[in-house]
Amino acid sequence: MLLKNQIHIDKILSLGINGEGIVKKDGFVIFIPFCLLNEEVEYKILKVTKKVAYGKLLRVITPSKDRVNPKCEVFTKCGGCQLQHLNYDSQLNLKSATVKDSLKKIGFIDVDVPTTHKSSFEYAYRNKLQLPIAEVDGQTKLGFFATNSHRIIPIKSCPIHPDWSSKIIEVFYNFIQQYNLKGYNEDKGTGLLRHLVVRSVNERLIITLVLTKNAFPYKKELIELLKENFNEFTLYFNINPKKTNAILGEEFVLIYGNGYYEYEVLEIKAKIDAKSFMQVNDFVYPKLYEKALSLIGDDKDVTVIDAYSGAGFMTSLFAKKYQKAIGIEIIKEAVDCADALAKENGLQNKMENICANVEEVLPKIVDNLKKENKKIVLTVDPPRKGLDRFSIKTIKNADIEKIVYISCNPASLARDLGLLMGTLIDENGEIKKAVDVKENYKITYIQPFDMFPQTKHVETLVCLEKI
Repeated sequence: MLLKNQIHIDKILSLGINGEGIVKKDGFVIFIPFCLLNEEVEYKILKVTKKVAYGKLLRVITPSKDRVNPKCEVFTKCGGCQLQHLNYDSQLNLKSATVKDSLKKIGFIDVDVPTTHKSSFEYAYRNKLQLPIAEVDGQTKLGFFATNSHRIIPIKSCPIHPDWSSKIIEVFYNFIQQYNLKGYNEDKGTGLLRHLVVRSVNERLIITLVLTKNAFPYKKELIELLKENFNEFTLYFNINPKKTNAILGEEFVLIYGNGYYEYEVLEIKAKIDAKSFMQVNDFVYPKLYEKALSLIGDDKDVTVIDAYSGAGFMTSLFAKKYQKAIGIEIIKEAVDCADALAKENGLQNKMENICANVEEVLPKIVDNLKKENKKIVLTVDPPRKGLDRFSIKTIKNADIEKIVYISCNPASLARDLGLLMGTLIDENGEIKKAVDVKENYKITYIQPFDMFPQTKHVETLVCLEKI
């Protein structure tokens, strides 16, 4: 019988979708983070459910040839990275295998998945730093949250961020100590400082300090300190007084600088400020977007519906190349950014941005375009939960010839593709394997992209074409 706090020695049989090692013992599947395939490990049981258990790695007895020394001193403690102990080529293979296995086990789709497209940089690739600031035992700490918790792990540097991040951390930590500033206490709702958010735009920094109230007594001192350490920056205060897990509040106050920086990628110009959305890996996302464009094709006489369009960057790419692009996004601030992007690039007549739920407006948009005999290509880039079931039904009924799907979650991707392709059925809200497969679409392209090296996360680009 498997019990909590027991210590065992076993061999890792396989790896899970989060990169953790898997052991099967006494009828249980045991997940142990930071283990690699075929390693013999000693571990402690932390939690036992009916058929699944979770363990903590104590030591590696027989290490894998793919094991490497992590660069981060708080790896395994911080919740940011899961794969720094695995060499990079093996990380790419693992992510491809995760996509393939998810498609097969969840969606009953057996397809070859190529090696994940690598990032130009294995480390120092993130253009955005986001650090909680909290009161811990009466002291203000700045760092990252531990896995599945809001417990702060203090840090001095983070190797997946560029060098500027270490300087930012040092400057703000010293400033906090010098003026005895109080971090946020979630339980009491006290403290002034909640988060530090920094975006690098071509090595120019947009710094946002998130406060519980607009009453910061040391503005001038902070500005002077930042001037001493950074050549070009702009500084915002964001006010978030609510008891919430949301990082940012609604109010932004520009404290220093122009408030934005101009940025251009793939011939799209943008003004990036504290509210703007950008992908965090400047070395990978342009390649993913270029490939998405190529999958839509060279026929300029098409209308692209860009569902879950976010701040409109892809929508603007589609509008620039094709007859028209229609973006659908529920978050108003993102739609406002998309409208600004359209204006900045002279695309107002070719780019329409709609603030609404995809499932509510997609049927009407498709119906209207079909009445006008427009050629339609649908692109979707949903959140981790994937497509809404009503949206999937709408897409299938619309008889759209081509769908380009960008996914950040292999599990929801597998489910959605299964429903679209016909290998899964939705029976009164319960998703089941189809007995008689009626093929609707086929996969004509699939490619994972490593937007987040050293982590479990993977972006996958898929093209479906009507059979």
